[in-house]
This record gives sequence, C-alpha cells and structure tokens, in this order.
Amino acid sequence: MGQKLDEQRIGILAALAAYMLWGVFPLYWKLLNHVPADEVLAHRIIWSLVLMFVILLALGKLQSFFKDVRTIFSSKKQLLFMLLASIFISVNWFTYIWSVANEQLVEASLGYYINPLVSVVLGMIIFKEKLTRSQSIAFFLATFGVAILAFYTGGVPIVSLALAFSFAFYGAIKKVVEFGALTSLAVETMLVTPIALIYLTMIHATISEAFYVQSLATFALLIGAGVATSVPLLLFAIAARRIPLSMIGFLQYLGPTITLFIGIFLFREPFSSVHLLAFSFIWLALAIYTFSKSKLYKRIQYSKVEKQNRPAS
Repeated sequence: MGQKLDEQRIGILAALAAYMLWGVFPLYWKLLNHVPADEVLAHRIIWSLVLMFVILLALGKLQSFFKDVRTIFSSKKQLLFMLLASIFISVNWFTYIWSVANEQLVEASLGYYINPLVSVVLGMIIFKEKLTRSQSIAFFLATFGVAILAFYTGGVPIVSLALAFSFAFYGAIKKVVEFGALTSLAVETMLVTPIALIYLTMIHATISEAFYVQSLATFALLIGAGVATSVPLLLFAIAARRIPLSMIGFLQYLGPTITLFIGIFLFREPFSSVHLLAFSFIWLALAIYTFSKSKLYKRIQYSKVEKQNRPAS
C-alpha cells in the first residue's frame, strides 16, 4: 500500500512539473524572439534528438533502441505512424513558437483548452468511441465558445485550432504506436532531423552561422530548446504510468492557465469581455468533460474491484 502511495506521489509531482513547465515555457521562447520561428523549430528538433541519445546512452538503452528502429523501419505501418507523428508534433511546435513571437499567447492557451475536446471527437471518428451525453454537451459548449471568438474577431482562431488539432492527431497516433515514450520521441525527432539540418544549411552561408556559434548566449538557448522540449514529455510519460487518467485530465489545464495568465498580465495581450465570455463557455465545457471522465474512471475501477471480490464459481 505504501509503495503504491509513493508511486502515485511521484506521478502527481511529475505531472505537476510537466504542466507547469509547459505553462511557463513562453518565457523561454520569448528569449529567442531574435531567431526566426522556423529556425527555432529546426534547432528544437535537432537538440531534442541529441538529448534523447544522451538519455538512452545514460540508461544503457542505446542497443535496444537501435533494435526498435530496425523493427519500425521493417514495418510500413509503424513507420508511417512515426512519420505522421513527426509531422503533427513539428506543426504543433512551430505554431506555439510563432504564437509566442507574435504575442498570441491568449489564442495559444485557447488551443490547449479545446485540445481534449478535439481528442474526444477524433476518438469517436477514428476509434469508433461513443460520446457520453456529458461529453456531447461539453463539445457543443466549447464549439459555441470558439464561434463567439470567430464572430468577434471576424475570423477563425487559426492558431488555437492548429495547436488543438495537431496535438490531438499526435495523441491519436501515439495510441497506435507500439513503442515506449522514449523510443518513439527519439524516432520522431530522428526522422525530421535531416530536414532540419538541410534547411539550416540552405538558409545560412556557414555551419557556425546556422548554429549561432558567434553568439554563445543564443547558441546555449538553442541547445536548451531541446531540453525544454524533451523534459516535460518524459515527465508526462512518468506520470501517465502512475496516476489515473482522470487526474491527468484535471491537471492538464494547469499549463494553458499559466500561459493565459502570462499572456494577459505579463505581456499585456488584449483580453476583452468577449474573450471572457468565450473562455467561460470553454471552461464550463472542460468542467463537464473532466467530471464525466472522473465518473467514468470511478465506474471502471468499481467494476474491477467488484470482479476481483466476486467468489469463483
């Protein structure tokens, strides 16, 4: 019992750390505003791969990793899933970096608020999952909130939808990938690293210019982009194995909430009464969605306990 509580405590702390890091990372990307978003993305990919190899080497898992890589490349299906995951996570990373550089943090936070609801719809379409009544209500409330913003701004919140859909599709693909978080993240970055390297060498005259070696501060920040990318994802993987999905579902709103507050109070981005009204519909939708997930999880756990306690016939 004590070991189980310790494991859960580790899971909660890991989840809190992951979502808090995701929430405050706009401050880090702000330090790289002088570097174009496409170049930051390229460096984020390259240095993430470097960090993945360092971690695999430190854990003594490099040999098993290359064995997994051979397995992936021998399966067209798994290779396609990895390529698609690489594309969707790259789109997500680029959109987020661009949103920070262009003072669109409020819209970025909206994207991560509606992401779980987009995931519900994808689950229904791709995996034939059925929506509960509560989830249906939550989806329509969130859609209404986004519609209010679209009507008010005179256009679709493209940043929000790009972040929400890219991460939702990424999550959907991860459900069918047959490898662990460390291996899959390393393979995803490995697949797009050659493109990132070619792109940087094409737009810069020399390698030293491409890697901003002339400015040690910028060079260090770009290396840190790999750490900023990988560490929260690994913390999330630790949490996902130790705490219930209902708890993760609740904690995941910590990140966009911190981002929203940074956008409003630190960067002074506009947040009008219309924004508040739209966000209120989305917050209400998320409350209903989280409550329904919690109830479903408790029902599943109760049926498991009941089955275990049932006397053998």
